[in-house]
Amino acid sequence: MAPLLRPEGWALLEALPPYTGPDAAMALGERLRAEGAEPQLVAAAMTQSRLRAKGEAKFGPFAAGMLFTAEGLEQATRLQVAAHHARRFRDAGCTRVADLGCGIGGDAMALASLGLGVLAVDRDEATAAVATVNLRHWPEAQVHRADVLDVVAELGRDGSVDGAWLDPARRNASGRRVLDPHHASPPWSAVLDVARRVPATGVKLAPGVPRDVAAGSGLAAEVQWVSVDGDVVEAACWFGPLARPGRAATALVLRSAEHGGTATLVDDEGLEVPPAIGSPDGVGAYLYDPDGAVVRSGLVGQVAALVGGSLLDPSIAYVTSDRLVTTPLARALAVEEVWPFGLKALRTRLRDRGVGAVEVLKRGSAVDVEQLRRSLRLEGPRQATLVLTRVAGRQHVLLCRPVTTPSAPTPPRPSPDRDQNPGPETAP
Repeated sequence: MAPLLRPEGWALLEALPPYTGPDAAMALGERLRAEGAEPQLVAAAMTQSRLRAKGEAKFGPFAAGMLFTAEGLEQATRLQVAAHHARRFRDAGCTRVADLGCGIGGDAMALASLGLGVLAVDRDEATAAVATVNLRHWPEAQVHRADVLDVVAELGRDGSVDGAWLDPARRNASGRRVLDPHHASPPWSAVLDVARRVPATGVKLAPGVPRDVAAGSGLAAEVQWVSVDGDVVEAACWFGPLARPGRAATALVLRSAEHGGTATLVDDEGLEVPPAIGSPDGVGAYLYDPDGAVVRSGLVGQVAALVGGSLLDPSIAYVTSDRLVTTPLARALAVEEVWPFGLKALRTRLRDRGVGAVEVLKRGSAVDVEQLRRSLRLEGPRQATLVLTRVAGRQHVLLCRPVTTPSAPTPPRPSPDRDQNPGPETAP
């Protein structure tokens, strides 16, 4: 990183053409070295060019003026989500927020852009240097290289900050992901310590965190799951004035600009346990596949209430209804047929209907999707969606087709052929 912080290093980086791929980058690097540029400087600049291109997915056009580390970019909050974080602090009346474990500075940038003072802290020297560069446009943002645990002991004593945000490292020394917040760095105990010192505290967590993560802390808290274009990107626990009163679990469903740029919030107000159908005859004309953030937050019942539907099975997060309702909270599929699951019978039925390509969704099924695909050996002009799941306690397969409505943009589809079991399969 150091070569890029020199004037000649920054000038070289800014002069590079947009990154288009490894072959073009290799040729460009060879040309720059042949022209006399330092090999170390060229390598650093080419690495940043590649990371900037990758960073566009999270930071859009801002990535072109930022610096990154590979690990920092991976953990960084995408700007669309960070903006929602920042608004929480602003709306709670905070004026200066400590970003503890700031990484490359994504959340700190969002906070500073709303006029909030920022104390950004990271213990890694290179990462702190990157954050300093990325926050250069906001003089009210300060970056300190320090251990978060050392800073925690001083928080709240002099009133220098009235808000705190933590993004604990979720990989251990060997590089493996850490899902349990008690084993993150800083650990959950330190997070609670911060929340007791600075009531307006928020923390970013892995999406697989249990819904009762804050239970027993003695602190008022709201846990929110966030998805972007159908992918669950984080859970966040909000304490004190940052938590919505009386709300224990919420889901924020975001769409990128390419998919409408919408933000839909659903919470547990009035949440009831949805009914479940008693037999396959109860499957309605439509199947709703709730967004992953809705499933993880245990709010599938809100989708059922919205569409006037029932669960396929009490333990499965699929909702069926005869009503077609357009909502960002769930993807709608038209149900054509419902069959008991059996490989030979399924192969025959699909071939008889001319199905040659399938998208496979599943919940509550142990079927290996790739092995199923090989066994089906489909041929035909038609495409369809297969849903492998339990219906009233027994394994069934639903033959479906996607539904779109002219009044709303087509929602992004989840990755095909994946097991859609994001933790608990359903909840009230």
